Amino acid sequence: MIYNNFQDKKLSALGMGCMRLPHNPSNHSEINIDDLSKMVDYAINNGINYFDTAWGYHNGNSEIAIGQVLKKYPRESYYLADKFPGYDLKNITKVEEIFEKQLEKCQVEYFDFYLFHNVCELNIEQYLNPENKIFEYLIEQKRNGRIRHLGFSTHASLETMKRFLDAYGKDMEFCQIQLN
Repeated sequence: MIYNNFQDKKLSALGMGCMRLPHNPSNHSEINIDDLSKMVDYAINNGINYFDTAWGYHNGNSEIAIGQVLKKYPRESYYLADKFPGYDLKNITKVEEIFEKQLEKCQVEYFDFYLFHNVCELNIEQYLNPENKIFEYLIEQKRNGRIRHLGFSTHASLETMKRFLDAYGKDMEFCQIQLN
């Protein structure tokens, strides 16, 4: 496995995304835990140490499944990334409730990497709106050690990314860019 240095961490160049996990063909939400466990075992045995999930993957079941499967490994042996679903603020009551539920679903005390999920033209206003208090809450969780590294994922135009970075760039440590 090729590894890259990120601050004090040695990250596998390949990570395992948890957006498309093995599932019941008639129900995308029903993850096959046995098959997932075999996949994760294979990934870890071959040097992958970065696992990426999100609130909306598999209708919310990806976090539960990956948390369940990773639980058998020492917490310091892998890096877990999760994302805040600011794109869905209409269906979210409080930032705190989502973050706490994500920790619970993943069965961890902290996230190694935590991202503002899919910053783009459709949701930039939700992320930048100070009334939503997303940024403030996530920065507080970083100070408290519950987020080790804070960043964002994006599918956006350069203009939208610049708006986000003008607002929060000094506090962003990394970015995952969807590039097709």
